[in-house]
Amino acid sequence: MDRPTRTRETRMTANAAEEFLTLHEIIRAARLRLDQFAWDYLVGGTETETTLARNRQALDSVAFRPRVLVDVSAIDLSARFFGLPVRLPVALAPVGSLESFEPGGGASVAAAAGAFGVPAFISSVTKPGLEASAAAGTGPKVFQLYVRGGEEFIDEHVRRAVDAGYDVFCITVDSAQYSRRERDLAKRFRKYWNQNAGMEFQAGVSWADIERFKARHRIGLILKGIATAEDARRACDLGVEGIYVSNHGGRQLDHCPGALDVLPEVVAAVAGRARVLVDGGFSRGSDVVKAIALGADTVVIGRLFVYGLAAAGIAGVCRVLELLEEEIRICLGLLGVTGFAGLDRSYLQAAAPVTRAHVHSAFPLLDLSAERY
Repeated sequence: MDRPTRTRETRMTANAAEEFLTLHEIIRAARLRLDQFAWDYLVGGTETETTLARNRQALDSVAFRPRVLVDVSAIDLSARFFGLPVRLPVALAPVGSLESFEPGGGASVAAAAGAFGVPAFISSVTKPGLEASAAAGTGPKVFQLYVRGGEEFIDEHVRRAVDAGYDVFCITVDSAQYSRRERDLAKRFRKYWNQNAGMEFQAGVSWADIERFKARHRIGLILKGIATAEDARRACDLGVEGIYVSNHGGRQLDHCPGALDVLPEVVAAVAGRARVLVDGGFSRGSDVVKAIALGADTVVIGRLFVYGLAAAGIAGVCRVLELLEEEIRICLGLLGVTGFAGLDRSYLQAAAPVTRAHVHSAFPLLDLSAERY
């Protein structure tokens, strides 16, 4: 797809390109700009953080099988997102309280995604809100809802999302209970956006609500938090357009498998009936390539883009995407493919990880000066 015109955002990104040559430098800058409360909220998981570590372990347990003597002088990284052209098969995840990391919050993220050319998910629990965030972005947008009311609550948010120009609607389905995030609890960090008001509605969401949504609304629907073939199959049977494989970044149910380990069974169950999205520990371009080779249509990044947001605002998010794009291009070229369509599982094999998995194990050069991860 065409590159964006040279706007204020792209000029800012040029400055960020001079400052940040690697992703680990962006993470380091984010750490220096965030207080301990915000940092722990960003990098932490639930309870023992086993799911968090397994997300990374799953990615580290896959090795490449490259092909050589292929002309890779021209590589196409473009893709489509629910029929819309995008620069990469990558999207920015719905993250709560983005304003805790940069004052513009969801508006800054939407602006960065639009400037670069990838989709952005905007969460119902981030500021400046549904309409203002949508107005700031020019690219594909998805509104993600935590259910805090009955049928009228859902219908009203659908109406507002459609009126604001969102392309797809998303309901998170893995948050029937709010988890025990002990990094936050240990520091007595009270998140003002999570006062448990209306949590009984999220706990009560059922397949009947999804069936009702599909019968009542025409906007495409993504279910975020699918973790089994059984649920993926049932969602497709109801006509859900997007199956989003996620364990909430290791922040909800502890002791789940890594997201990449779940992806193949979900892809098989979907069998082409819906788009498959996945998040969970994706930190490098090679991670994106692995997921696409296993059948994902879109890889969603969360913590990674928030590091950029915290480090340098809109320009920082764009710089994260630029570096990710370069890593993906190099990875595809060294694999011997000229685009994502050429990938399949024959380019992958199982392998033993070479390092202990943790939230930053993809960044061996990262120096947080003895700070705990």
